[in-house]
Amino acid sequence: MVNKIMYQKIQHFKRRGFTKADIVRETGLNKRTVFKYYDMSEKKYARYIEKVRYRTKIFEPYQSPILDLYQANDFQRLEKSAVYDYLEEKLGSLPGTERSFRSYISFLVETEQLKFNSNKRIYSPVAELPYGKQLQIDFGEYRTRRGLKLYIFAAVLSASRYKYAALQDRPFTTLDLINHLLDCFDYLGGIPEELVIDQDKVMVVSENRGDIIYTRDFKQFIEEMDLKMYVCRKSDPESKGKIENLIKFIKRNFLSIRDFENIKEAKERLLKWLNRRANGKISLATRRIPQEMFSEEKAYLRTLKNSIYRKDNLNARERRKANITGEISVNSCKYPVPLEYREREVDIYKTAERLFIYDIRSGEKIKEHAISPIPGSRIVNRARHHHQEHSQRELKEKLKKLFDLDSWSEFVDKNFRMYTRYFRDQYHDALKRFSQGIEREHLKQAIDLCLENRTYSMANLYDTYQYYQQEKELALPKVKIVSNLRDIPREKKEFQVEKRDIGVYRALVNASEARP
Repeated sequence: MVNKIMYQKIQHFKRRGFTKADIVRETGLNKRTVFKYYDMSEKKYARYIEKVRYRTKIFEPYQSPILDLYQANDFQRLEKSAVYDYLEEKLGSLPGTERSFRSYISFLVETEQLKFNSNKRIYSPVAELPYGKQLQIDFGEYRTRRGLKLYIFAAVLSASRYKYAALQDRPFTTLDLINHLLDCFDYLGGIPEELVIDQDKVMVVSENRGDIIYTRDFKQFIEEMDLKMYVCRKSDPESKGKIENLIKFIKRNFLSIRDFENIKEAKERLLKWLNRRANGKISLATRRIPQEMFSEEKAYLRTLKNSIYRKDNLNARERRKANITGEISVNSCKYPVPLEYREREVDIYKTAERLFIYDIRSGEKIKEHAISPIPGSRIVNRARHHHQEHSQRELKEKLKKLFDLDSWSEFVDKNFRMYTRYFRDQYHDALKRFSQGIEREHLKQAIDLCLENRTYSMANLYDTYQYYQQEKELALPKVKIVSNLRDIPREKKEFQVEKRDIGVYRALVNASEARP
């Protein structure tokens, strides 16, 4: 509504021969307002004022809280939509529309019940983009009346003007930005094709004639999400006018007339404001409600993807059980876990390129693998085999110290070379069989025989040792073999010799002579 002084001013310019366009330039009023009152007579304007005054009376019961609100903000010129939204939040449903409320505020100003300095706000047209194409992001800062410093992250889809915002009470880091972007993608239910940013230090290290150097984590994130980047030049607000308007809108419409006890309260009220006001009311740019337009744009967003920067979120993990060999199955591929997790459950988090495995009790990461592109493949844990080999060598050296025998040390070396894959079993078998009650002499004999016959298992060595032990325990008394009668003791030399008749010998001789 134009007050009487402004109406008279428009008519004064008209009488002087000014065109409507000239009056718009001279007064700074909206051209539709000038066109409306340019042809309006004084009588018609008076009837219009009476009608407006009658219509605005429905907000008279709210005059006191309205004036109190402006007084709390030092009578600064506030966004009328912000005042309407604040009253709606505090007092519930209001009796009139925002248009009627604006007229009532104008009525308070015209009747000088409300006085403040007017500020001029300039709008400029922006190019429209297709659905799903672009998301603009930016940062801001604001200090509440109680002194709480708030750091603002804001994002807006260029096509539907659907908005997202978040607050924190410390300056942003690159990881903070990434986490806010992931939350934003969850809020949108998808990922846009392009991200519009400025040269903020949490994202960009430097620019060298168009060659943008990103921070390490941000570069990895945009590659992981397959995001195209549009980096605005310094002092180039036209490239991201939508997001700069959103930052101003958050400050003026949400923050300017609210105060908070703590950051938690600020976050909770911001999310409600986003749904109710930022995305629930008609946008001046599109003349449509962002939520309605977003219902159309959402179909054009790309599917959400897991990120390595989301891996610490417990809700995003899945449960798997390792088999008896210490492997878990993920997308038809087998991935090893530490041996102590055999036949136990673990948590996993997978992205397009990496697999993270976590202990379900402590939540700590216990293993990480690259995702195999070949279905049905088995991933070999070379680190595990290296660790096993290293520990087995330690077991070998420990086993060698069991007996201070050169032959024993040689046998253990040969056993290790022959049974490398099963040396842990050989080690435990040796401890079980040779730890106590071993006679060194018989062990030495058994080792020598095994080395001579090239049988290097601990079981064969023990069987051989048992043979020598049994030979000692079960053998009969030994008979000494002598080669000379003089070796026989004297008391043993007496023995009887059989005597034959001489006739026997004569018969043998006569028989030999009779032969031809």
